[in-house]
Amino acid sequence: MTQAALNVAILGAGRMGQQLVQVIEEATDCQLAGVWSRNADTDLAALLAGADVAIDFTLPEATKEIAGVAAAQRAPLVCGVTGIGQEAEAAIAAATRHIALLVEGNMSRGIAVMSRLLRQAAVALGPAFKAEIRETHHRDKKDAPSGTAIALREALGDESINIDSRREGEVVGEHLVRFVSAGESIEIAHSVSNRRVFAEGALAAARWLVEQPPGLYRMTDIWS
Repeated sequence: MTQAALNVAILGAGRMGQQLVQVIEEATDCQLAGVWSRNADTDLAALLAGADVAIDFTLPEATKEIAGVAAAQRAPLVCGVTGIGQEAEAAIAAATRHIALLVEGNMSRGIAVMSRLLRQAAVALGPAFKAEIRETHHRDKKDAPSGTAIALREALGDESINIDSRREGEVVGEHLVRFVSAGESIEIAHSVSNRRVFAEGALAAARWLVEQPPGLYRMTDIWS
């Protein structure tokens, strides 16, 4: 028997939402349940009730509402929104009691692997090496530092590490971590040239998430 296609709801009609629609339409194992944005007439609860999983690339001000509705409709949620506040974080925490919810500021496989490498490097190099983080994004990106840079700092286990944020041209995303000692340095870097990478990563996360029990997940849980 042929397995039914995964019904995926897209929340957000911006650049990432549009890219996700294209990726889903090209997939053989997924279909689009619908697209929701805060400015449209689409009923969010009705959309999520008919979806197997939802992917959220809206704005921080919508996160609290989306997490609550997803939990009520028991719809697993992949959230790629960055710069969310404490109220949204609390809503996400509450939702994880009812649904599987993956939160990540960067949906690429490369960043998930980079995070693991940084944890290993920080332990192996020890306190003799000091870490520096630099991130560069397009000029229209509103939050700084980026959610990815913050996550990389968390991976290093030192919240005092400085993040150098740059906003230039149409750069999709570049992240560099440099370990420096008195006599040597090591750099681990990641760059993205096409937003499709994030859309493909988000869809991979959605495929994985529908099989998970309620709880909070990250991209590193997928590619361990």
